[in-house]
Amino acid sequence: MILSPVELLVVGAGPVGLAVAIEASRCGLSARVVEKGALCNTLVGWPASLVFFSTPELLEIGGLPFVTSGPKPTRREGLVYYRKAAARYALDVRLYERVLSVSRQGDLFRVATSKGSHAARRVVVATGFFDTPNLLGVPGEDLPKVSHYYREPWPYVGTDVLVAGGGNSAAEAALELHRTGARVTLAVRGEDLKAGVKYWLRPDVENRIREGSVRALFRTVVTRIEEGRVALEGPDGPFEVANDFVLALTGYRPDFPFLRALGVDVTPEGGPVFDPETMETNVPGIHLAGVVAGGVHTGRLFIENGRHHAAAIARHALAALGREGPRPSARPIGLFQDSE
Repeated sequence: MILSPVELLVVGAGPVGLAVAIEASRCGLSARVVEKGALCNTLVGWPASLVFFSTPELLEIGGLPFVTSGPKPTRREGLVYYRKAAARYALDVRLYERVLSVSRQGDLFRVATSKGSHAARRVVVATGFFDTPNLLGVPGEDLPKVSHYYREPWPYVGTDVLVAGGGNSAAEAALELHRTGARVTLAVRGEDLKAGVKYWLRPDVENRIREGSVRALFRTVVTRIEEGRVALEGPDGPFEVANDFVLALTGYRPDFPFLRALGVDVTPEGGPVFDPETMETNVPGIHLAGVVAGGVHTGRLFIENGRHHAAAIARHALAALGREGPRPSARPIGLFQDSE
């Protein structure tokens, strides 16, 4: 079944995807959001105890106030806020519906999904990158004991856990696992933890390393994963460690095969091609929004700056349709009257 055409179809129901649909709605454009998982699927997959590295004002979308109990929002507060933002603007959001293909037919894009088909004047890709981990590329990475995501420490109590990675995710996981009774080994490819590790995490994890509570192996890479052990290569050559679980927290990347299937060019440096003024790609009518626009440079775009792509896309869509520019933003009245 093909639903009635919309002017903007957004692929991805994360905070930035919702921001695009909200901005379209405020400008009088019809919009629909298609998401292969849950609403804000990336946030759903984050560790349950995660706290945003930001203030609530910088995470707001649609002019809606983000009220929190502390200076930095929690994961749960973010999920509540974005769910209510979608409800406040009565967004047309289709969840658990995977996009299979996008093709041009005259003035419209036909978007085939796992549940049917959609037609739209323009398509906005706001798929993020959390669903595509950077693989270690070693034998045994497909074993059940290996995960590229970390949610909570309880399954790992009393076990030997190898955490591969030197960024925030690896540091947070190593600390929480240690404090919950796991025996943690941290394998870091570089000379030290990454420079971008949060300022309140770095001294904590460095002190745990210094006192020996967390075993850190720098300039070390995983070469093979087996049941009961992991093989590594360090400065002094190959060696093995006893192991029950591996958390390969080595970062994520956009779904480049999907972008290329749309016809979006990707530079040799790993960045999709688009106009930063309009967020339109080399394919007329297809835009990028949010962190997917950063390509492999996943530290350049966040909710905080990616949300501003919404206004640029809406302005361009209006101009292409020969309409007047967006109306001035106004904060809705009566938000969050239901209790949570």
